[in-house]
Amino acid sequence: MKTDLTDTTASKINKALVQGRRAIGTPAVGMVLTLVIVTDEENAYDALKAANDAAHEHPSRTLVVIKRVSRSPRDRTQSRLDAEVRLGADAGTGETVVLRLYGEVVDQAQSVVLPLLLPDAPVVVWWPVDAPLDPASDPLGALAQRRVTDTYASEQPVRDLAARAEAYTPGDTDLSWTRITPWRSMLAAALDQVTCEVKAVEVEGEEFNPSCELLAMWLADRLGVPVRRTQSGGPGLTAVRMDTDCGPIVLDRADGSLATLSIQGQPDRAVALKRRDTAELIAEELRRLDPDDTYASALRYGVDRLAQAAEQGAQAKGEPGDPVAVPLPVEKAAKAPAREATAEEPVKQEPPTPEPVRKAAAK
Repeated sequence: MKTDLTDTTASKINKALVQGRRAIGTPAVGMVLTLVIVTDEENAYDALKAANDAAHEHPSRTLVVIKRVSRSPRDRTQSRLDAEVRLGADAGTGETVVLRLYGEVVDQAQSVVLPLLLPDAPVVVWWPVDAPLDPASDPLGALAQRRVTDTYASEQPVRDLAARAEAYTPGDTDLSWTRITPWRSMLAAALDQVTCEVKAVEVEGEEFNPSCELLAMWLADRLGVPVRRTQSGGPGLTAVRMDTDCGPIVLDRADGSLATLSIQGQPDRAVALKRRDTAELIAEELRRLDPDDTYASALRYGVDRLAQAAEQGAQAKGEPGDPVAVPLPVEKAAKAPAREATAEEPVKQEPPTPEPVRKAAAK
């Protein structure tokens, strides 16, 4: 059942929901949460489809907020709210309300959404694209217990990760973190099978892929070892290599669906690590509404600190007999004794005494 409302109000939308439930014979509200999707017209269809698929596991009232910003100054002053109410077969197992905001109503989206929230039910806000750098300070994000972003859709994922770390509030999460859940489970299970100490880790994946950065930060934060980030042609994450005192542990996924787990002294095993769609990711995030402390710890580790740890680990591997010399950092080179500096460049002191003068002095 679908009902279109033009130039409407939140009160009329609520009445349309009640009338729709009575018309299809389900007067009771059986939803467990309210999912607010903040997106644009271009990405609204894909986001709503993913939410409807996730609603089979988590029946919810889905509110799609589409901010229609007009370029004409005249249209900006004309405030209007259009709504599309879907129930029954058109909305899956829950209820769907598509809200299109025009004019000054765009800046008051929280006032439109607040009367439509389910009473005594948790609220989750999801930004498929154009998420704010500080989701908790956003007017819509302030209404929610959980705030879901997707750094993969950002133009500068690494910069956004750093900004999200500074503005992190309990309840924030990101789908780039959700994408690496199978990887984290598989790597943790592999380390449980051996009694070895991890010395260094290498994470291989696409360039500017936030999931690769988050996995590297999680490993560096949990293991306390240098983690090197390398690039590959993808898709997504392709391999994780851990150097241990018992031999290497490698989890390699070259085709994006099937991975190979190699542990020293054990036969290679094929494990399923397919790339999951958005509906599976959203369904996983809706299973828990408490703060994700592990994500917060990995996020706060920082991309800059990850690069510094990898550089220090590379310098630590240099031995006296190595043909390639590792240069000292600037602050350490300034404190190094003069005897060490002569190996690269003579210390600038007074000019040496000419040879004839030294011979005369000796006689």
